[in-house]
Amino acid sequence: MSWLTEEDIRRWESGTFYDSYRKLGAHPDEEGTWFCVWAPHADGVSVLGAFNNWNPEANPLERYGGGLWAGYVPGARPGHTYKYRIRHGFYQADKTDPYAFAMEPPTGSPIEGLASIITRLDYSWHDDEWMQRRQGPASLYKPVSIYEVHLGSWRHKRPGESFSYREIAEPLADYVQEMGFTHVELLPVMEHPYYGSWGYQVVGYYAPTFRYGSPQDLMYLIDYLHQRGIGVILDWVPSHFAADPQGLVFFDGTTLFEYDDPRMRYHPDWGTYVFDYNKPGVRNFLISNALFWLEKYHVDGLRVDAVASMLYRDYSRKEWTPNIFGGRENLEAIDFLKKFNETVYLHFPEAMTIAEESTAWPGVSAPTYNNGLGFLYKWNMGWMHDTLDYIRRDPIYRKYHHDELTFSLWYAFSEHYVLPLSHDEVVHGKGSLWGKMPGDDWQKAANLRLLFGHMWGHPGKKLLFMGGEFGQHHEWNHDTQLEWHLLDQPYHRGIQLWVRDLNHLYRTNPALWHDGPEGFEWIDFSDRDQSVICYLRKNAGRMLLFVLNFTPVPREHYRVGVPIGGPWREVLNSDATAYGGSGMGNFGRVEAVPESWHGRPFHLELTLPPLAALILEPEHG
Repeated sequence: MSWLTEEDIRRWESGTFYDSYRKLGAHPDEEGTWFCVWAPHADGVSVLGAFNNWNPEANPLERYGGGLWAGYVPGARPGHTYKYRIRHGFYQADKTDPYAFAMEPPTGSPIEGLASIITRLDYSWHDDEWMQRRQGPASLYKPVSIYEVHLGSWRHKRPGESFSYREIAEPLADYVQEMGFTHVELLPVMEHPYYGSWGYQVVGYYAPTFRYGSPQDLMYLIDYLHQRGIGVILDWVPSHFAADPQGLVFFDGTTLFEYDDPRMRYHPDWGTYVFDYNKPGVRNFLISNALFWLEKYHVDGLRVDAVASMLYRDYSRKEWTPNIFGGRENLEAIDFLKKFNETVYLHFPEAMTIAEESTAWPGVSAPTYNNGLGFLYKWNMGWMHDTLDYIRRDPIYRKYHHDELTFSLWYAFSEHYVLPLSHDEVVHGKGSLWGKMPGDDWQKAANLRLLFGHMWGHPGKKLLFMGGEFGQHHEWNHDTQLEWHLLDQPYHRGIQLWVRDLNHLYRTNPALWHDGPEGFEWIDFSDRDQSVICYLRKNAGRMLLFVLNFTPVPREHYRVGVPIGGPWREVLNSDATAYGGSGMGNFGRVEAVPESWHGRPFHLELTLPPLAALILEPEHG
């Protein structure tokens, strides 16, 4: 009996075996296990493990076409650990299975460290209702507010001990639901030996990290979140892989997964190796991996890390080789990303793909048939950098940098954007969001509420890294839990309540859902001397007015032109005492005067609290 069919081999050789996880790796039956691995340059491959006393001679694999090796081992059962012995000339190494569904911790004897584990992926799901109504591309016209989470440091059971996948499910769902976020985005849960990489230096692309439990435990977490109405996005890292010698590096005695060219092979920023997307086996491995998480784990989307590093051959490099036309664009990576997105949406049309892309590359979120890369969303890194640069300035100087606040609206509709205040902004000495805010504690809290008010008003979906929602003092540390004790202090509890109320307004008000040009209208962006901006969000007959005062100076009788007369209700005010503010405002309601202002037929005469966001809506119309 043969494990691989001629069609399997044909698809592998052509780089179209996008469900290759069904054949490669370890697949147990009632009597033993089939093993299959890609090692085209190897002279010999055998499987060794707990089932054969780690004897590399006991179970050699058979060579097939396409550089695949396969064989059946009677008695190899789920729970047994194993590796592949790879021989190539004088080279010999024991390697972790690239398609392993589970891996042991990176400890133990040299022969057993990071061994793969034969694993079944059986699980009884209870999220049918969620899976049938999840939105994918339809979310472009719906609220998407993402809570970015590192599972190991959100909360601890006791100092230094994280919750497991199962243990964190209920408290995380309770919190996310209370706060009004629509999705959780998990920093990479794929197996990574170095905990301090936060999951971005992957060895086991098909294995959830052992740190929080089994594959079924992760399935339970996702299932539970779905049952509570919360989507799950996974961080996915096809841009580079870990340098651990047991992993993908120099896998079959040659540069198999990585570039052959030494100038392109190694990533200087992260000390990792770069995938060669021109190799059919690499494309099979990575695109299959994306489909694997979507199918087997029911995830709702993939956020693709470091896309810019994939698009440019000279990204962060002193030495590099140009493409065949002499340019800096990485043509094979571009083609890979397009094929990845096309394949995902072919098989999972209700999914979401999100690019972390930090340059002005055109069409990241445009369809591939329009010469785009095919992502559904792109992170708006420009908005993030400019807005943080602006808000961290002393308010007395903000009028000289007003363009940093308003420039993003010139390109806000060129892509389908997510506005990210992610983990990357609160690490490596950058300080926390709280720490970036100028002034004393009152002003820090007011500035942070103001920042969030503008973020929820600005076109684009929302993403906030854990801890930011209550103003954590210190930058994020993966070894400790968040500073939850700060919620005993009024300022921090107020920030948390403000984010909660912004999310609930966002989720219930269609005026905030349309992120195209029809859904946004400037009222005035030119008042740089007073550092005030005001704009409308509108959709489906609903309208919200945002008026933002970026100075600590209260402003009485401030006129704002509006298109509709009659009473306007003050929906939210970040200076309310409930949020830790001074309580200044407009007593919940203000009448529009029938006198033209800002080119509109009516105007409101408002009291603008210091460092505050006002959100108003017409009571009629």
